[in-house]
Amino acid sequence: MQTATRGRRGGGGRPKLGKPNPVDVHVGSRVRLRRTLLGMSQEKLGEAIGLTFQQVQKYERGANRIGASRLYDLSRVLDVPVSFFFDDMPSDDAPRTAEQAQADGEPDPMAKRETLELVRAYYRITEPAVRKRIFELTKAVAHASAETA
Repeated sequence: MQTATRGRRGGGGRPKLGKPNPVDVHVGSRVRLRRTLLGMSQEKLGEAIGLTFQQVQKYERGANRIGASRLYDLSRVLDVPVSFFFDDMPSDDAPRTAEQAQADGEPDPMAKRETLELVRAYYRITEPAVRKRIFELTKAVAHASAETA
């Protein structure tokens, strides 16, 4: 008769309930957002913090919880404060995922490639005054478009 082993492969630790914790999903999505805005691959991010790209994938999906020290490492590599990973999280205990918003008919604009390409191009503009004018122009066009709709 075999005895159950303790440790990572023996089934010890946090039980898998099938669905990741919504907070872990939100934090992971913020990691993915920042990484993609920087144009960084999962592999490069993993190398920077001593992980494989598969582990980064699990973090980004919320399948694995990110510990405090790892979150700190991520904040340094991605050049954001730790609080960035919790920004835009609903105040209730169950943050809405992008999938839930889409199911309710609310498309997630940050999930679109077009948005990421636009943001990357915007931040490649090195002159702050030009960047600010483009920002103001975009807001004006959006406002005018909303008024005619």
